[in-house]
Amino acid sequence: MRLLGKKKRLLVLFCSPNSHGHTRMLLDSFLEPFKGRADWEEARELDLYALAPRPCTGCRQCAQKEACQFDDLDSFDKELRKSDLLVVASPVYNASFPAPMKALLDRTQRYFEARFSLGKQPPVKKHRDAVLLLAMGSEEDFAVEVASYQLKRAFSVMNTSLTGCAVWDATDLGRQHLLPAQKKAQSLALAILSGM
Repeated sequence: MRLLGKKKRLLVLFCSPNSHGHTRMLLDSFLEPFKGRADWEEARELDLYALAPRPCTGCRQCAQKEACQFDDLDSFDKELRKSDLLVVASPVYNASFPAPMKALLDRTQRYFEARFSLGKQPPVKKHRDAVLLLAMGSEEDFAVEVASYQLKRAFSVMNTSLTGCAVWDATDLGRQHLLPAQKKAQSLALAILSGM
């Protein structure tokens, strides 16, 4: 149960190198219903290209203590643990996420090790829902399946549930699919606001 007067926190992982492109337009549509809400803080956004997470080296330090040998994702871990909603906003690269998001997903090994090597159940105490926003040039569903599967796998030890997805597909053809994608993104946001 939420404490009276405590604002909810929304964390965005922005996974595009283009800060004003298709991914941003879809994200802005999702965030619009949250603006001016007294019960939500302003969204905290982590730009993964600026953050430039290092790849996992398989050193297994996280199997010995609840931490990573690299501290570049400590800000993500801190914000994740405080968040009530996680939004992953990403373009599709080769039927998956761009490299910085792939690196972050590999680095979620720290949560698997916390659960299975260190016995932390759950490794992240606070539960949150998550939403996936994808912008992609093609119209194939395979990339959506791949990205969703990767997130669900990582989220399984992060006390996070992927509850919705909005896709702006066929961006290579221009903006003809933009409006349905924006409507889907906004309907996801409105469902979250009405249900929380």
